Amino acid sequence: MKTNSEILNIARRTLQTEVEGISGLIPRLNNDFGVIIKHIIDTNGRVVITGVGKSALIAQKIVATFNSTGTPSIFMHAADAIHGDLGIIQKDDLVICISKSGNTSEIKVLVPFLKQAGTLLIGMVGDLSSYLAQQADFVLDTTVDKEACPHNLAPTTSTTAQLAMGDVLAVCLLECREFTSQDFARYHPGGSLGKRLYLKVKDLYINNNKPEVNPDSPIKEVIVEITKNRLGAVTVVNDNKIEGIITDGDIRRMMEKYNTFDRLTAKDIMGTSPRQIASTELALNALELMRGNNITQLIVADKGVYKGIIHLHDLLREGII
Repeated sequence: MKTNSEILNIARRTLQTEVEGISGLIPRLNNDFGVIIKHIIDTNGRVVITGVGKSALIAQKIVATFNSTGTPSIFMHAADAIHGDLGIIQKDDLVICISKSGNTSEIKVLVPFLKQAGTLLIGMVGDLSSYLAQQADFVLDTTVDKEACPHNLAPTTSTTAQLAMGDVLAVCLLECREFTSQDFARYHPGGSLGKRLYLKVKDLYINNNKPEVNPDSPIKEVIVEITKNRLGAVTVVNDNKIEGIITDGDIRRMMEKYNTFDRLTAKDIMGTSPRQIASTELALNALELMRGNNITQLIVADKGVYKGIIHLHDLLREGII
């Protein structure tokens, strides 16, 4: 068994090899890359991405990234393609074929059928002298000097380079399409990521009660209102105008400051100029405002009209945090 020090050295060497492999892609980009991006943007069909073995797995990840960033894509396994799945490819589709060697038997069988159908073929390949590179209309050069595998056999650096090139394509495409965070939210409605992009304050505060007292309300009424609504705060409102807020912390500080509370009213202990947020704001913005001001509640108000309170727990419950 190797020592911890030896294991760490292997890990660092592996990462360094893969870093160098990715860095080596930069000078391999040429003017054809921009042409490829324009072809993908201009196509009326989808981007069909294919490969064999580990390259097929990389192709599936690139398809997922493309679809989530506004480029309609579909995966086609090269081996299945030559056994009936060629029907996946439609008239206006273009194909990206991923292969390290560019000489696998499946690729050599598949490519002629693509050429015969007049399908635009982009080869993502690690050997510019290979069959795929010679037959493709355009080439994405993902050549690497060596694999991270000590025997230079297991696909490691080469698949990392393919994955990185897929990300390069996706990022260029989304920026060229001016793909916004709102667009991204439409493709990610589920999970915490989606919620961070589309969930709004109005979706949360309506589930809470609307704690409210007036400036002359006695302290007992204030405490009852805070306790009853379980939001840790109550808004002080006078003639539909927000005057202030009273939190659990204000109650504790009052008890430390005063010996008797019988004559105190809401206006004596409320905090003035409380932080507010519009109901149409993203819940994520509410979180940032809470964090920036070290508070756990925000008053929700639209054009000065009190709507309710949003609590940090609302954001926790929805997975925003």
